Amino acid sequence: MAATTTPPSAAPAPALSKGQVFVRRLTSTAILWTIVLTAMFSGNELVSNGVFLLLMLVLTCVGLTEFYDLVAKRDLVCFKPWGILGGVLLIAGTFFALTGVLPVHHRELPGKANDFESSFLILFVLGLCVRQFVAKSNTAGILAISTTLFGLMYVPWLLNFIQKIQFFPFVAGKGTFFVLYFIVVTKFSDVGAYCVGSLIGRHKMIPRISPGKTWEGFGGAIVVSTGASVVFAHLAGERLYGMTLMHAVILGVVLSVGAVIGDLIESLFKREAGLKDSGTLFPGIGGILDLLDSLLFNAPLMYLYLRHVLTR
Repeated sequence: MAATTTPPSAAPAPALSKGQVFVRRLTSTAILWTIVLTAMFSGNELVSNGVFLLLMLVLTCVGLTEFYDLVAKRDLVCFKPWGILGGVLLIAGTFFALTGVLPVHHRELPGKANDFESSFLILFVLGLCVRQFVAKSNTAGILAISTTLFGLMYVPWLLNFIQKIQFFPFVAGKGTFFVLYFIVVTKFSDVGAYCVGSLIGRHKMIPRISPGKTWEGFGGAIVVSTGASVVFAHLAGERLYGMTLMHAVILGVVLSVGAVIGDLIESLFKREAGLKDSGTLFPGIGGILDLLDSLLFNAPLMYLYLRHVLTR
């Protein structure tokens, strides 16, 4: 009988170079935001609002799924379906309040939206407690409620500030330009940190959380982000209500720092779960949380600056 031989195992795929990773990240980001922003600036309110709501719901569902999967990787308990359902209701309810579907006076939109969120969060916590009452095997009620609630606060609650910017009533329908502005400035922070850190980065920031982050990259993030802020503000002109050179510089610095902190926070979650990326949805980027990490904490910063500084 002829002897059988076991075929050699396939060699692992060679690791991508930093340049290849950067190109993949840039391509994925450019394609995604080009599609989204084209729809948002279509000029058709039904199309732009519909695409905007759909995008927010998709980001919420996938982002929460990835977050609760990180929780599961740590062998922690959570009420995943309840969290995702709560996120969808929070995003949709805020959208309907801000777009006038719910009976809210135009000038009361910011305050009423905040009231809706507060009321919803109270009901959500009560609902989680009731869910724990009927749980037959889970004895870690405090943990399950905490992880589920934190997921809701980390993804849809922070994402909701993008809606508040988009439909902010005191910028004459130019909220989309502020959304685009804060996305561009934030993502240029990521680009600056990555490029400068890759080229001259030597001094690690917090290696136990993110070994690749360097202080040189942090400086690059601030410089590139601030430059992008000034250029964008100049090109946008009056479309960015109240924006001056001083505000552009301040926001460039604030948003660049916020982007780095948001990136580090998600890196902390992934490192505790033993993962490099939160998902595999986008080549070179990872999952939805990897795409949103720097945006999540910058959205409330942009909104608060818009509401209390630029339009006060």
